[in-house]
Amino acid sequence: MISKQQKPLNSGFGAKTEPKDILQGIDLTGKVAMVTGGYSGIGLETTKALVEAGAKVIIPARRVSVAKKELSGIIEDKNIIEVDLADPLSVIRFVDGLLNSELALDILINNAGIMACPQMLTKEGWDLQFAVNHIGHFILTKSLIPVLKKATEPRIVTLSSTGHKLSGIQWDDINFENSYDKWQAYGQSKTAASLLAIEINSRYRDQGIKAFSVHPGGIFTPLQRHLEKEEMIALGWLGKDGEPSELATANFKSTSQGAATSLWCATSPMLNEISGVYCENCDVAPRQSDGPEARYVGVADWAVDTDEAVKLWELTEQMISNL
Repeated sequence: MISKQQKPLNSGFGAKTEPKDILQGIDLTGKVAMVTGGYSGIGLETTKALVEAGAKVIIPARRVSVAKKELSGIIEDKNIIEVDLADPLSVIRFVDGLLNSELALDILINNAGIMACPQMLTKEGWDLQFAVNHIGHFILTKSLIPVLKKATEPRIVTLSSTGHKLSGIQWDDINFENSYDKWQAYGQSKTAASLLAIEINSRYRDQGIKAFSVHPGGIFTPLQRHLEKEEMIALGWLGKDGEPSELATANFKSTSQGAATSLWCATSPMLNEISGVYCENCDVAPRQSDGPEARYVGVADWAVDTDEAVKLWELTEQMISNL
């Protein structure tokens, strides 16, 4: 079943909206947020905006020394904690520390991710993109439900991408052991991000937890670190001179603009009665049409299919059952 709520709200915001516009008049004093990867790219901009609005922000970071440097003067070092999303035991250790505290978590933004990397498997035999972009965040999110329940109106935001249109879940070869395509693997992991929000919403909305998935937009960030210049030229992102193409200049967002939709989903009162939807450009996205913009606008049905969401949740539980 596809959500009937997958319709734009005409929020008044758009692709080039800045975080300051999203958070105007919103006071997060006393609120606690967590942003995975919140020290690089749009994650860093998300962290800055939340802090400026008054929130205390916790950063799970794989590269703690880098995070402390980037976040110097923004958050306290003690709120930067080592976590490797590719290592489920690292995530479990991190959560165990929080569950033993008095923490009430108001906002969880699953922002960290990798894109189109060469084929790599974790020690569990999982495709690395699926492990980082989905399984690590699945364990984190599910395990943090008790501290989210302590908050008054908790929200979870998982970062998907228009890249989800490159692949639904490959049920017969989820780790791409038979044939690896880095873009298909990325697409699968971003479909999974959307399905995670849908199933979290289904399981926990009656307990007051809202969940959303987000396409942040096209942005030049460290996410592209695995792509050669020639590939980005072939994709039309760069011109032959290596500079951003006309296409990218017209359609790509700044890093701060890329943080805006996550912040909108995390804080907007327009979403008080809505959850479990895929959002883009600071609004609920429409279902994907067949027009010329189909690749970049709207959400594919397979990424907002409640049956697929249940199936993925159950499969993920099986994958982590022997940890």
